[in-house]
Parts: sequence; C-alpha cells; structure tokens
Amino acid sequence: MVLELAILDVIRGKEDEFERAFTEAKGIIASMPGFLSLELQRCLEARNRYLLLVRWSTLEDHTVGFRQSGERYERWRALLHHFYDPFPIVEHYEAVA
Repeated sequence: MVLELAILDVIRGKEDEFERAFTEAKGIIASMPGFLSLELQRCLEARNRYLLLVRWSTLEDHTVGFRQSGERYERWRALLHHFYDPFPIVEHYEAVA
C-alpha cells in the first residue's frame, strides 16, 4: 500500500467552491484501478489549507494509472487545479513499522 500526501493551499475565499468541486472529483479518483481510500481534511489554523491523503495499491496506480488516464485525469484537473496557490507538492509514503 502506498500513501499519497498533498497539502492543498486553496485561494482564500474559494474554500466552499473547492469543497463542492472536490465532491465531484472524488468520484473520479475513486473509480481508478488500485484506489483504496481517500481523506480530505481541513486545517484548523489555516482554513484555506487542506490535507489530501489517498491510499493506492501501488505507486504506479497513481503516477501512471491515474495521472495518465486521459479524460478522467483531465476532468480532475479542470475541477480542482485552478483553486491552488501555490500548486501542491505531492509525495508518496510507505509503512515502515
């Protein structure tokens, strides 16, 4: 199992719009092969910051299967990417203990 982590800084004042768009977008990612689970959490100290945690079966399920899925990834991008400032850094983790 691989954990994808992204800190999403949303443009201030766009938080509600982002959350509505994410409701649609999560169905796209959840339909992908290798997808296991997803959490989106909102920061208490900085209300425009979100933590995205996605669990995948393998790294390639995310980096190849999802990101190179054509229309589905393009729809994800169209729904969400314009909300971010700056654009998030995405990292992947594996359990060690």
